[in-house]
Amino acid sequence: MNRRNFIKSGVALGALAAMFRTPLVSSLAQKAPTGAKKSVVPFPKIVKTDEEWKRQLSPEQYRVTRQKGTEAPYSSPLNKIYAKGVYVCVCCSLPLFSSKAKYNSETGWPSFWTPIAKQNVREEADTSAGETRTEVVCNRCDSHLGHVFDDGPDPTGLRYCMNGVALKFVRAARRA
Repeated sequence: MNRRNFIKSGVALGALAAMFRTPLVSSLAQKAPTGAKKSVVPFPKIVKTDEEWKRQLSPEQYRVTRQKGTEAPYSSPLNKIYAKGVYVCVCCSLPLFSSKAKYNSETGWPSFWTPIAKQNVREEADTSAGETRTEVVCNRCDSHLGHVFDDGPDPTGLRYCMNGVALKFVRAARRA
């Protein structure tokens, strides 16, 4: 990587961190206490009451993200977006997925083969539909995002099948 590209990538990363107000430096410096599990997240958890979430979210966003609902297939405008950018949590704006990892799974929901960072999402067992699936939640605010399946493309073989209403697309800044 030449110096110009190195500087551009540093500026882009800094702009992204500033845009999401992510405490990048402090999160990188934070270490798990000795003997603790390595599941320590590098950002503070966001906890709100149901009433606070209802004021912030649309009724459909609330139903999906806070009550573990599912939007209708093929209903999300995000299905048709393939521009460069980042998909963030609709509840807390934590960056979750990059457009670079998005693909058309033909399932009716926005699909990705990997999250931006594993620590930004959490996987939990979900037995609500009479079968065991793996639920994906935002690791900062515990919003239900969707499910992950093992029928995705290379290189991971995973399909993060997300509810579009649980995500917000932030288009990448154009280069000058």
